[in-house]
Amino acid sequence: EVHPDVRCIVIPGSQAVYKEAMHRGYIDTFIDAHCVVSCPTCGPCLGGYMGIMTAGERCVSTTNRNFRGRMGDVTSEVYLAGPQTAAASAILGRIAEPKEVK
Repeated sequence: EVHPDVRCIVIPGSQAVYKEAMHRGYIDTFIDAHCVVSCPTCGPCLGGYMGIMTAGERCVSTTNRNFRGRMGDVTSEVYLAGPQTAAASAILGRIAEPKEVK
């Protein structure tokens, strides 16, 4: 499950990825773990839909950009990571390595 202090947003990269994730049961897994799942769209990576960060918030993101103010307030912090690190961090509530999650 997602740590109670974490807002976890899952947005598949395309309709094909979304459809495959549904067929494999991943979407149910994410929802059961308390993630918010959206359809493929622009949003958090540009500080829009569901992703506006406030002062001092930290984000572990699998997007490809992290310049100042990209996702909201200029004092927020965005750390880029791979999917496994993002998932481990969501579970543990801090930036974490995948090997820390069993």
